[in-house]
Amino acid sequence: MPCACFTPLTGDRGYSGRTMDVPVETPARPRRRTLIVTVCVVVAAAVAALLFAGRYGTPSDASPEAGFARDMAFHHAQAVEMAFAARDATKDERLRSLTSDIIITQTAQRGMFMAWLQQWGLNQAGERPRMAWMAGHGGHAAGAPGTAGASGTAMPGMASAAELERLRQATGKDSEILFLQLMIRHHEGGVQMADGLLRLSDREEVATMARNITQGQSGEIKLMTDMLRERGATPLPTILD
Repeated sequence: MPCACFTPLTGDRGYSGRTMDVPVETPARPRRRTLIVTVCVVVAAAVAALLFAGRYGTPSDASPEAGFARDMAFHHAQAVEMAFAARDATKDERLRSLTSDIIITQTAQRGMFMAWLQQWGLNQAGERPRMAWMAGHGGHAAGAPGTAGASGTAMPGMASAAELERLRQATGKDSEILFLQLMIRHHEGGVQMADGLLRLSDREEVATMARNITQGQSGEIKLMTDMLRERGATPLPTILD
């Protein structure tokens, strides 16, 4: 299978070393090992599915599968950017562990999306508007809360440019609360997109990834909601139906 190559998401910040820099004695180590094993299993399953992709035929440029891969890769890129900003601003080990998990998992998944598009002979950037593949199937209209995307296009759960700047400038507890609020909403958007794909496609490798996203991000939403309560704060209004 061709190698999936993509540009690092955070300028001069590299992923190598930083996401795995956990002391041996840190309690988060077993959880991190479990996460890495889980990511490897997901990637291996997706690679195996690609080897048998011919039985499904190749998705077209306008297919739900292609739209999902492109839009979820874009969506994941912002999640990784926010996770790096929050990790650099906090000393809370639980929150640092969570942000590292998001960075590792969503970077690996983004690589798979790019690999699928390459395998299908499609460009990584399509000509159709973002979220066009979900039109009429639960997609958000442009301008709805939590849907700011590139060039004003709809993208559920995405943070606006102003919100991202606030996150970059925030420190201490304020940074932690803002990150948790924005990432809960971001995960809600990811769950909405994954559920939308499952309504439109039963292609094995794509549907498996969508189910993993729904399960994993739903669990993290619960965890982040608890973290907000511990800080005396509440989530932003939900964007889920």
